[in-house]
Amino acid sequence: MPHSPIDRRGFLAAVGALAMSGPAAAATAPFFKRHGIPIGIQLYTLGPDAAKDLDGTLKAVKDIGYGSVELAGFLGRTPEQMRASLDKAGLVCTSAHVQGRGGADSFSGDLGKLGAGLKTIGVKTAVMPSPYIPDRLEQRPASGEDVGAWLRRVLGSLTADDWKMNADFLNKAGAGLKGSGITVGYHNHNFEFAPQAGGKTGLQILLENTDPKLVTFEIDVGWVAAAGADPLSVIKQHKGRFSLMHVKDIKADTKANFNLMMDPTEIGSGTLDWKALLAGAYAEGVRGFYLEQEPPFTRPRIEAARIGHDYLARVIA
Repeated sequence: MPHSPIDRRGFLAAVGALAMSGPAAAATAPFFKRHGIPIGIQLYTLGPDAAKDLDGTLKAVKDIGYGSVELAGFLGRTPEQMRASLDKAGLVCTSAHVQGRGGADSFSGDLGKLGAGLKTIGVKTAVMPSPYIPDRLEQRPASGEDVGAWLRRVLGSLTADDWKMNADFLNKAGAGLKGSGITVGYHNHNFEFAPQAGGKTGLQILLENTDPKLVTFEIDVGWVAAAGADPLSVIKQHKGRFSLMHVKDIKADTKANFNLMMDPTEIGSGTLDWKALLAGAYAEGVRGFYLEQEPPFTRPRIEAARIGHDYLARVIA
């Protein structure tokens, strides 16, 4: 059968169609879709909702479009119950926050049992969300002191030696969980950027004194920005150490500080450059991305989570 002639316009249209089905199309696809990475959410964002109705909250998260969650504790569930709820919602959980001290489900408890429980859920990285507070400091608020004031007072009292102790603690936890296939991580706030004796920050001490084979880091970019630092520069300065990210935005009126203070907002409506940050973090090895928003909220938490997800789903980076 003879071929039909193709005019110049038809030829150019055909070439354009081929181009848009290859690398050019991939380059214009949204960041998460292009890399095949689920948009995740740290359940702390929906804390009161999840505590009241875990299954309903997980369903709402899935309906929004999230593919993964990061736990902030087990919410009173056994690992088996938590896994059942996640499976029912069609979500995965490969990262969980685990306290340094405070019971059986902490890094100070039975690491073998902790590892088995995390493995049941599907967790691959157990992240310590704040430092292990040494015994010499108060472990709870004083009479008449609120939790925020207590945290600012106690965390502001940590010394370079305390940060070295925390590095040793993380190494020990990492070694203890290695057999369960769990990597230990550390999540920053902004107080880790306060200079210590000798000129180094708490975060620098942790990075320099933890074993990269045992301990990874989860960068909370909102808290880094609240400390007056540039998140992408921090990631690049410590190549290969950050594998997880808390995707968090702050308003422009946030003043640089080391005292757990920020003015939070929904992702995409704050000061952070998400196109540069997502692309740069991925290039440096970050693979787990979890939206997290701090209180106070100006709208229902689940609505804020939807706004953040829908923004991230559109970002081309």
